[in-house]
Amino acid sequence: MPPLIRPATPADLPLILTLIRDLAAYEKLLPEVTATEAGLGATLFGPRPAAECVLAFAADGTPAGFAVFFTNYSTFLAQPGLWLEDLFVRPEHRGRGIGRALLLHLAQLANARGCGRMEWAVLDWNQPAIDFYEALGARRLRDWQICRLSGEALARHA
Repeated sequence: MPPLIRPATPADLPLILTLIRDLAAYEKLLPEVTATEAGLGATLFGPRPAAECVLAFAADGTPAGFAVFFTNYSTFLAQPGLWLEDLFVRPEHRGRGIGRALLLHLAQLANARGCGRMEWAVLDWNQPAIDFYEALGARRLRDWQICRLSGEALARHA
């Protein structure tokens, strides 16, 4: 039986925050998580949502994973794109097609929304994820580097 994937609702905020923390722990970044249910509620379900979230459930109904994504834009294509911010499947549910189902759900959504591409970042040490993405046909753009302005550096320019 394929996993159930559905859009998250405000009632799912505790689960979403737990999954974010689970992802951060896996990536060894848990101390960097400052998100709260209130903050997630405002940015996912407020008057101007910044992102969307879908949840995946195993055949027995247990929460198995999630994906958070948002629309970006390509001037070269003159089309929207879909940026996958987070994709995570709990370790006990891996190897059952849940990650694949989440990624394919988003690819179908991107196609339905007229997106010209779907992109995401992957940590260079996360070989299982790299192998998974490449097996689905994703290609890594090795000549592009992510730049980030945040925290104090961002505030200096306010």
